[in-house]
Amino acid sequence: MILSDYDLENMIRSRRLEIKPFKKDIIRENGVDFRLYDEVARHNQKLGNDFVLDPSSVEHVKKEYIVEKNNKKIVIRAHEQVLMSTIEYLKMPDNLMGFVELRSTWARHGLMMPPTIIDAGFAGNITLEVFNASSNAIMLTPGLRFAHIIFATTLNRVSNPYSGAYLGQLGVKLPKVIKLK
Repeated sequence: MILSDYDLENMIRSRRLEIKPFKKDIIRENGVDFRLYDEVARHNQKLGNDFVLDPSSVEHVKKEYIVEKNNKKIVIRAHEQVLMSTIEYLKMPDNLMGFVELRSTWARHGLMMPPTIIDAGFAGNITLEVFNASSNAIMLTPGLRFAHIIFATTLNRVSNPYSGAYLGQLGVKLPKVIKLK
């Protein structure tokens, strides 16, 4: 079942769902808008076009991105992919999951963001993977409503709430190293 604004307000009021900082105007008809934080992680341009990323290499993953903090404005160049974060810190109960989507206004400007699932039991800021498909650079200002999260209840509480590498993440969280078997 997808939660309505009424359901969301009750879950937040009863502290079953935690969103910090919380502003009432981020609650929408059937979801919550999250705002952009002032960090952006960009691909390391010094690696050059010949660099081939091995996602199972700790060294490669460490040097893949450069994180820029305390931005007043964030410019995403044409055809650039970046990692960004939400201002809001979210703490999910063990019977609620979420679908993260880009707000449609930003998609109409040429930004794309793959859908992200927030697992039951997750806590942390949401890292957003954003691609500028436009032929123009796009300027974003921290604090803008950027992502929309639709919450759905599971039929039962999950047996194994989220406990992965991204639990408790603050700000932009870089990709984890893929472990080969």
